[in-house]
Amino acid sequence: MTQFRKIDDRFYASPQISADDIAAAAKLGITAIVNNRPDGEDADQPEGDTIAAQARAAGLSYVAIPVTHAGIGQGQVDAMLAAVQDANGPVLAYCRSGTRSTMLWALAAAKRGDPPAVIASKAAQAGYDVSPIRQMIDMLSAGRAES
Repeated sequence: MTQFRKIDDRFYASPQISADDIAAAAKLGITAIVNNRPDGEDADQPEGDTIAAQARAAGLSYVAIPVTHAGIGQGQVDAMLAAVQDANGPVLAYCRSGTRSTMLWALAAAKRGDPPAVIASKAAQAGYDVSPIRQMIDMLSAGRAES
């Protein structure tokens, strides 16, 4: 069973999930799964379509927002923001370790207008360090404040 790390009331991050994890997520009240891993990253990882089918069978929505070694772009930030806002409850996002999912959440939260210090604190309490993208968080948050 994979450990889900609660970032806040609307968002959990996790390493790679399995079918058993989807059932556990549904029992926690999670309503949406976000896949931040590209297919084929590891030979033994389940394909996104498999996770999507299992999620939908459990009554959860599913969206794929893969983050590769190329980094995170504005389109991915916008997609994560939409996934969290459109969900009817908490979201579980996963990647290899949960780090990419947390970083993408942090950027989406900054774009939404959450204060950078609060974002960093929530991530840290869940065991994730967003300091490598702190400048981007600050910029997105500042851009939101000017709008």
